[in-house]
Amino acid sequence: MSRERLLTDAQWERIEPLMPSSDGQRGRPFRDHRQVVEGIIYRLRTGVAWRDLPESFGPHQTVSKRHRRFSADGTWDRIHARLVAEADAAGQVDWTVSVDSTINRAHQHATNTSRLERPAGVHTGG
Repeated sequence: MSRERLLTDAQWERIEPLMPSSDGQRGRPFRDHRQVVEGIIYRLRTGVAWRDLPESFGPHQTVSKRHRRFSADGTWDRIHARLVAEADAAGQVDWTVSVDSTINRAHQHATNTSRLERPAGVHTGG
């Protein structure tokens, strides 16, 4: 797999229909979704700053803006829901949940009450 090709064709075919269309929008049509999504994946995998994305993913401003847009408009949520549903239908998801019943108590000085709200005779120092 090359540095620029992070998704296989089969993976891309699963999410491509869920990508928003630029039809009916003012301005320029979207840059190639696959190029931008792979730029987002590259950044998330490597941890580089947006401005340090390789040029092969297009302008870093476009990639970061599209990531924010997809977060705000629910695109990532729709993709995640579809992929989880497909994996669950194929029996690839283990829904076993582990719950930790640890209790953490706050120190008395960690309360958010003011001196005036405390009962008479209660002093917490300070």
